[in-house]
Amino acid sequence: MKSHLADEVVATGSPIRPRLSGFAIYAWCVLVYNLAVVAWGAFVRATGSGAGCGNHWPLCNGVAIPQSPQLATIIEFSHRLTAGLSTLAVIGLAAGSFRVFPPKHPARRAAVFAVVFTFLEALIGAGLVLAQKVAQDQSFARVVYLSVHLINTFLLVGAIALTAWWASGTPRMAWKQAGNWRWAALAGLLATLLLGVSGAVTALGDTLYPSKSLAEGLRSDFAPTTNLLIRFRIYHPLIAILVGGYLGTLAILAMLRRSGALVRPLAATLLVLIATQWALGALDVVLLAPFWLQLVHLLLADLLWVAAVLMSAALVS
Repeated sequence: MKSHLADEVVATGSPIRPRLSGFAIYAWCVLVYNLAVVAWGAFVRATGSGAGCGNHWPLCNGVAIPQSPQLATIIEFSHRLTAGLSTLAVIGLAAGSFRVFPPKHPARRAAVFAVVFTFLEALIGAGLVLAQKVAQDQSFARVVYLSVHLINTFLLVGAIALTAWWASGTPRMAWKQAGNWRWAALAGLLATLLLGVSGAVTALGDTLYPSKSLAEGLRSDFAPTTNLLIRFRIYHPLIAILVGGYLGTLAILAMLRRSGALVRPLAATLLVLIATQWALGALDVVLLAPFWLQLVHLLLADLLWVAAVLMSAALVS
């Protein structure tokens, strides 16, 4: 199933538009499912259910299927089940890419990276449980684990998104021919990873150190002896403004200077997501970070990351 879109553009002059084969539809479904798994993982953290299976992995409280489980155990065990199904789906994605596409096709390579990041995700999750860096643990090691976990999750989601993107018939990246766009896009992706890490640490601080009122939260944020996790409630909005401003500028420049049917809608989507995330971030502060709003904020952060990845791929195509 080799794409001939480039030849068609030369012959007809028509813009490149993605095509959805059966495999491409499956790849997009795998992406949506993984976003749901990520959101459920955030629910596990927000509800303090990470220790629901004790310090056992892959078993849950020493057994394969917990008997008469508590609510925290049900939440954690269901997350493990959904993550396990995600692993099978990603393996199927890689196997299908080798069956459908020729060697060196970018969808193949992206699918292989998705498998690698999936297994790393499982290892990091196992490390969190076995080292007991869950529930109410406030150690610096948990912050490190959480940061690595977030980066790997973003890379996993990005690899699946690129698999679906290239499986849909979009053109390959032309890194050397992209000029300054490649460095601008790479800087944006790295900045988005930093923003994601700061958001994850902030969410952990909101969970471990909830504030009873906005005034109390502001006092603790600026107190000289406050915990680092609380301090991130100051840093994260600043990082969000800077990174969002950079990504927004890049998206506007892409819309103005890069023609094509692929770049502009992705850039417009990215702008909408940035504005929405800023609004949700402000609402998060005012409402004292309720866990349901944290989940919505995280889900849109994942969508923003996907939009940034795909826009970057389109910019350097």
